[in-house]
Amino acid sequence: MDSRYEPSLVHSFTAWLDSHAWSTALHESLWVWPLVESTHVLTVTLFVGVLVMVDLRLLGFAFRDTPVSVMTARVLPWSIGGFCLMVVTGLLLFYANPVHLAHNVWFRLKVILLVMAAVNAWAFHRRVSRDRERWDSQPRPPVSVRLVAATSVSVWAGVILAGRMIAYNWFECGRDQSAFIIWAAGCAADLTP
Repeated sequence: MDSRYEPSLVHSFTAWLDSHAWSTALHESLWVWPLVESTHVLTVTLFVGVLVMVDLRLLGFAFRDTPVSVMTARVLPWSIGGFCLMVVTGLLLFYANPVHLAHNVWFRLKVILLVMAAVNAWAFHRRVSRDRERWDSQPRPPVSVRLVAATSVSVWAGVILAGRMIAYNWFECGRDQSAFIIWAAGCAADLTP
């Protein structure tokens, strides 16, 4: 068999996940699937909403009279709670439909953006916030802080957009697609016409 026609490791893993009875049961559930999906959307809203409030403060656009440390102390529990529920429900959504999502261009873009968001958060906590005492109460923090905040808002807006676009089947494997879409979706030969 020609190696370019062998399913990828990603496809093999997601096909294995999809073979589990719990995966099928979750996806086909009349009540649990909509509950998990709705909870995911609501926790994304909670997490990103709190994050954008902090980012607006870091950008110097809102809450200018509140020190950054005071604001983050107040919203951190909400942010952590929203993040944890968002991750759990996101993993459940993936588990319920792994093959489709793994080969969805929008899902792949969402994963890339999530990695970018994680790197941006790491950069902020590891490098930028080291000297927070110096700019904590300033109405407009330094450029490096504002750059991280603007990146955060932009990347999370992209995550939400990509997540919403997952529902549309414009670029699915098994349809007549361009070579770029077939590559971007990771379509195996057995998934394309």
